[in-house]
Amino acid sequence: MAIKVRQPGLLTTVQDTGRFGEYALGMPPSGAMDVFSYQVGNNLVGNEDGAAGLEITYFGPELEFTEAAVVAVTGARMPPKINGEEAPLWETFSVEAGDVLSFDYLQSGARCYLAVAGGIDVPEFMHSRSTYTLIGLGGFEGRALREGDELQVGELNGKPDGLSARVGLAVASQQIPAYSKETELRVIIGLASYRLTEASMEEFLGTEWTVTTDADRVGYRYRGGEIEFVEREQPAGAGADPANVVDFGYPIGSVQIPGGVEPIVLMNDAVTGGGYATIGTVISADRDRLAQSKTNDKTRFVSVGLEEALAAREQRRRQLADIKSSLGG
Repeated sequence: MAIKVRQPGLLTTVQDTGRFGEYALGMPPSGAMDVFSYQVGNNLVGNEDGAAGLEITYFGPELEFTEAAVVAVTGARMPPKINGEEAPLWETFSVEAGDVLSFDYLQSGARCYLAVAGGIDVPEFMHSRSTYTLIGLGGFEGRALREGDELQVGELNGKPDGLSARVGLAVASQQIPAYSKETELRVIIGLASYRLTEASMEEFLGTEWTVTTDADRVGYRYRGGEIEFVEREQPAGAGADPANVVDFGYPIGSVQIPGGVEPIVLMNDAVTGGGYATIGTVISADRDRLAQSKTNDKTRFVSVGLEEALAAREQRRRQLADIKSSLGG
C-alpha cells in the first residue's frame, strides 16, 4: 500500500531510531527528536522497535491512504482528523482506502509522530531509514515530504486480521506527557565549562532563556542573557572568538555559546565536531521535552550529576517498557 502526500505540512520527514555508531565518519544519528513519542507510536500499532514513521513539525500534512491501515499519532497536541472528523491521539485507530488524514492546529508541543502498522518503507542508508536533513541523506529522497510524494508501507508484522484487535488500544493518561511553554532541562556541566567565568556559569543556570526562531533538527538557539569567557591567549589552532577552542567532538545535546550570546543546544542533525567550547550536555532523558519546545517558549537549565542523569535514563527506559508491555508488546 501507499500513502499519497496531498499537502506536506511545514516539515514532515521519515525518521526511525537513528544511525548510531558513525560519529567517526562525521555522521550524526538523525532519527526521531522525541524518541519517547516515536517509540510509543510503534508500540501502539504493533511494529517492531525501530520501524520508520513520520515526524511532523508545527503544522501537519494531508495524507491519503490507498488501502486500509492501522495507525497511531503521538507527541504534540496536533489533533489528527480522518476525512475532517477528529481522531484520537495516543490511541490506535484504523483508516480505510481513500481516507485522508489531516491535522488540526498545534495546541501544545512542537512535534507529533505518525506510526503505521508495517512502518514506512524507504531504503536504508547506513543501517537507518532516518532523514538527515542538513545534507539530504536517508529517508525519502533525503528530504522533507513534498506534495505528490508516495510513501510505501512495509510488510505487516503478523497477519492483517490480527491488527484489528489493536484498534482502540490507548496509552494510559498518566503515561502521556504534558507539554508546557516552560521547560526545565537537566544538564551535566563539563568538558569546556572551565572557559566560563564563575559569574557567567551562575547566569547561565539562573537565566530564563527564550527559544528563538532558530529551533530545528540541527539545534535550538536561546536568548536572554550574556555570557563571559575567561580571558586568555587563544591557543594555536583556535579562532579569535573567546568561545573558540581547538576542536571538540559534539555529543547530541551539547551546549555551546558562540560569542557569549544565545546558547545553542545541538540536536540530532548537528555536525559532530567543531571549534566552539561545549559547556555542558542536556541529559538524554530530557531531550524529548526539549524537542517539544518551540519558538518563544521558556527554558531553564539545571545542573545535575552523572548519577542523577543515569537514574533519569533508567526511569525513562522502565516507563517505555511498561507502556510496551501494557500494549501487548
